[in-house]
Amino acid sequence: MNSNSQKIHFIAIGGSIMHNLAIALHKKGHNISGSDDEIFEPSKSKLENHGLLPKEEGWNPDRITTDLDAVILGMHARKDNPELKRAEELGIKIYSFPGYLYEQSQDKQRVVIAGSHGKTTITSIIIHVLKFFNRKFDFAVGAQIEGFDTMVQLSDAPVIIIEGDEYLSSPIDNTPKFLKYHHHIGLISGVAWDHINVFPSEEKYVRQFDKFADASPKGGTLVYCEEDPMATVIGSKERADVLSVGYKTHPHTIKNGSTLLSCGNENIPVKLFGNHNLQNISGAKEVLKKIGISDDQFYLAIQSFQGAAKRLEYVKKNETTAIIKDYAHAPSKVRATTLAVKEQYPERDLVACLELHTFSSLNKDFLKEYSGAMKYANIAAIYYNPTTIAHKRLEPISKDDIKKGFSDPDLNVFDNIDEMLEFLKKEDWSDKNLLMMSSGTFNNLDFEKLPSLLN
Repeated sequence: MNSNSQKIHFIAIGGSIMHNLAIALHKKGHNISGSDDEIFEPSKSKLENHGLLPKEEGWNPDRITTDLDAVILGMHARKDNPELKRAEELGIKIYSFPGYLYEQSQDKQRVVIAGSHGKTTITSIIIHVLKFFNRKFDFAVGAQIEGFDTMVQLSDAPVIIIEGDEYLSSPIDNTPKFLKYHHHIGLISGVAWDHINVFPSEEKYVRQFDKFADASPKGGTLVYCEEDPMATVIGSKERADVLSVGYKTHPHTIKNGSTLLSCGNENIPVKLFGNHNLQNISGAKEVLKKIGISDDQFYLAIQSFQGAAKRLEYVKKNETTAIIKDYAHAPSKVRATTLAVKEQYPERDLVACLELHTFSSLNKDFLKEYSGAMKYANIAAIYYNPTTIAHKRLEPISKDDIKKGFSDPDLNVFDNIDEMLEFLKKEDWSDKNLLMMSSGTFNNLDFEKLPSLLN
């Protein structure tokens, strides 16, 4: 272990970004420990492979000792977490994830990608292109990308690319994460109300993005999607000595289920599809221009980008059917994702399944925001787990509540995953696609077994 090694404990180590930071620090030679009350795949296997998986689930204040240099607190924990209370009693330095990341990157050029949707894909494209040209950079992104072992890297690189979430920094720090990074180059992909549990009104939610834009420093750059109404209102506002750059859906054609970027007389094949992803491509290109990547370089590198995990990711496909999974959960994401698949395969019917898993999606008052969100699907199904609602300490919801929220009395709603799978088995899958959308796991569904269910 190196002489600068620190002893750091992670409270809620199983989070999608938290476990990646834990592994990154472990690789740098720090002594890492952690705890959580539930850890799912792929976090569980990755932590286990590095010897960082807690021996038992749950919280134990005895893990917090005076020899700790720092505690990093994840949002999955609660304010009354016993390990957090012990750390506070002992006066140990407590960081949120974004607070710690900023401390480690103060001497770097910080590029922060924000937005209600698209930020993971845009961040992933940027780091893929930089890696393609062997540029030296650090990064933090919440999804797995092909070619990278962990999704957080901290080194002596001069620039860091960060996926900037608008959610709160930690249970004891209500600052939105993206405000903690103090960006030099910022991007806003779009703004659509989410996280009703912490932003009870659309106005309060939108205000966070306005603060993010206003935090752009003199000499800095703010990139925004000018096809998103709210992002345009925020991004086009004049700010002293801040360069504003708008972007649109990249010109393209679709041929035989494949998307081609139109670049003058050239057609550049890409593996991404859907208008929202073509916006993401344009946004990433504008950011990369600011850090030294030319258009020609960008078009060369983007062809090999496979996409971030669970973002319109193919599980299996053949000549008549594609099974696709996606992380979509908020109304705007669900709408954009279903439209993308329908437009990519206009000759096929679309069966779209959505799991309600987040605080917002399981909130009875927020359900109305989903009105029309599944309108591009020929057959729509909703799955929710009452146990998840109880775990999140939310008011129970009924199947009728969901049908009313989606403005669809004929919506297929399931609170049992086996019943939903039986429903899917009965379909004739010739010339029909299946889209599975969730930020959860569909009750630990093995997606690789889906093809056999549909035969």
